[in-house]
Amino acid sequence: MFRTITFLFIFCFTLANTTILAQSKNKIPCTTKEYKQFNFWVGNWNVYDTKGKLIGTNHVKKMSNACTIQENWSSKVGPSKGTSYNYYDKNDGSWNQLWIDNAGGNLKLKGKIVGKNMVLKSDLIKNSKGNYYNQITFFNNSDGTVTQVWELLDENNTVFNEIFRGIYKRNTK
Repeated sequence: MFRTITFLFIFCFTLANTTILAQSKNKIPCTTKEYKQFNFWVGNWNVYDTKGKLIGTNHVKKMSNACTIQENWSSKVGPSKGTSYNYYDKNDGSWNQLWIDNAGGNLKLKGKIVGKNMVLKSDLIKNSKGNYYNQITFFNNSDGTVTQVWELLDENNTVFNEIFRGIYKRNTK
């Protein structure tokens, strides 16, 4: 009786593992082209302003699960540091970013690839100074650099303020 139970346990365990391995070989999570749309931002970067001054560094890496991109920003001109987590949501076909900084700020964005650029936008933010959207566009430049532009848009989606413009150049060190 003990041998029969042991045999059945080993048989079921082996069958379950074989099935899981076969499924994982046929469908590896987060490896379709949609999950790779933001890979152009992955890398170690020096970030410059439009006058060529180094303003920060950014280490952007694909997490080991391949489903998340993590950003690690550090300013060279002030105390600002922050991290964002970026992921593709297959349920609605959107890219999502959650930014958290060392001043207690956070920003939630949602968007998609437009051409070869990533455009992420917040929900409408309502406050006593007026209503606005945050929009961050990552331009995938043909020379291998990335330009990040953070803008504020009014309720009609008209840009009324540029908060940040940074040119990312790969740090080869």
